[in-house]
Order: sequence, then C-alpha cells, then structure tokens
Amino acid sequence: MPKQTIRRPELRKIVPLADTTIYEMERRGEFPRRFHLTSRCVVWDLAEVEAWVEERRRASDAEIIKRAPSPDVRQRKTRPVRH
Repeated sequence: MPKQTIRRPELRKIVPLADTTIYEMERRGEFPRRFHLTSRCVVWDLAEVEAWVEERRRASDAEIIKRAPSPDVRQRKTRPVRH
C-alpha cells in the first residue's frame, strides 16, 4: 500500500504549530522529517505525523510534557490587578 503524503497546508490543519517551531523540532529529531518529492515540493508522511500526534497525546496524558508556568498577573506593568 503506498504511503500517503501531505503538504504544508494539510500539516498545519493537523499540527497547529508555527513553521519555525516545526522546523526546529525536525532539526532536533523531535518531529517527523519532511522530504522532497521535487526540487520545489516538500511533503511529510501522514502516518508518521499521526503517530507523532498520538505519542504527544500519550505524553500529555502522562504529564511528561512540561507546561509553561502561569503568569503572575500581580507583576503586570499595565492594567494592574485591583484588590
């Protein structure tokens, strides 16, 4: 069975991350690598992307993925919190 590939617009619908974030993750080996079909056409393997999303879901459920801390609204310079 031939592998199904997706181009960048389809990838953005599946993985709502900025292009630069995806490229950095690819460079670090944390995201499926794209490949060239032609000199101007870049694609990703759909099965690899779907497996990556599922892996991230499991990691999130297991709380392996570290989340950014919530901002301390008391330190805001504008619109300070009123007591």
